[in-house]
Amino acid sequence: MKEELILEEFLPYRLSVLSHTISTTIAKAYEKQFGISIPEWRVIAILGRFPGLSAVEVADRTMMDKVAVSRAVSKLIETGRIDREFADADRRRSILNLSDEGRRVHNEVAPLALAFERELLNGIDAGDLGVFDTVINELLEKARRLDTPRT
Repeated sequence: MKEELILEEFLPYRLSVLSHTISTTIAKAYEKQFGISIPEWRVIAILGRFPGLSAVEVADRTMMDKVAVSRAVSKLIETGRIDREFADADRRRSILNLSDEGRRVHNEVAPLALAFERELLNGIDAGDLGVFDTVINELLEKARRLDTPRT
């Protein structure tokens, strides 16, 4: 008998729906207040934690599409939220950092994001959260192994 794919029970689909739902819910708050999109916030957040990255490094760390990162970076430079310098050794490689305005946005949105996370997790048993965290890490590790070409 042929196995049937039931999309709403398929783990990658369920994780995608969960991620999208959570991201768009919190994004409504910072988009309204600061006029930034999800990709723009992710760039700000990653540069807040790891300053001096290139756009390619931002894409690698966030697992975002390079085109989405490029658009977000362009918009953030245009709005004065990040600064771009070019590496001395390789003028094609740009180095990105939060500007003062970008740091202000980061420092205002980060507490909103953390409060949203607390509210989302409120009432979920600490043991369940520990198991959930372990399972996420195991799935990520397995997915990365499956993505590695076998020789």
